[in-house]
Amino acid sequence: MAFWTAQTGEQRDPKRQYRFKIEIGGFVEPILWFAKKCGKPSFEISTTPHQYLNHTFNFPGKTKWNPIEAALVDALDPDVAATLSAIITNSGYHPPANKNDLTSMSKALSVASLGNVVIAQVDFMGEELEKWTLHNAWISKVTYGDLDYSGDDMTEIGITFVYDWAELETPMTAGSAAAVGPYNGQKFWSNDGSTDPFPG
Repeated sequence: MAFWTAQTGEQRDPKRQYRFKIEIGGFVEPILWFAKKCGKPSFEISTTPHQYLNHTFNFPGKTKWNPIEAALVDALDPDVAATLSAIITNSGYHPPANKNDLTSMSKALSVASLGNVVIAQVDFMGEELEKWTLHNAWISKVTYGDLDYSGDDMTEIGITFVYDWAELETPMTAGSAAAVGPYNGQKFWSNDGSTDPFPG
């Protein structure tokens, strides 16, 4: 078998870092070309040790999905800074200008205002090779960029997403575990139509 050749005999490139797209539902139009860089989902599983005599046995504990950082070019139309500010405002944030305004941010508003967040890697034809959907995602941090008289770079806006978990969807390939394992097609950690157990 030749290098990077699939079991079907088809020559395939491995996934490339620069072939990706981000879709955020809270934007009026997709921000495919605004994205400059973006992390992929990751998680950690804690370890619970159990001591017996002079031996240590480890058991899997809680699973924690880590925040994702992304950088967007601050375009003018649509204005990325204004769009993100509107998303945060629609999440329930208001400055303490009115003492009678007792409203505050909530998870339900934050998730709804951001909309679906999808991170996908594509091949040279633009076809999706790997798609991550962030469930119950909301924005925990926004940095509006730096200014510098000596630079001529485009202004970048940094975003940090937090989410409850991520769903992975990949095409079925003959050499992958998905082809032989008892999985739901090519989907891993699918929502299966269930709702957020903690919507508030």
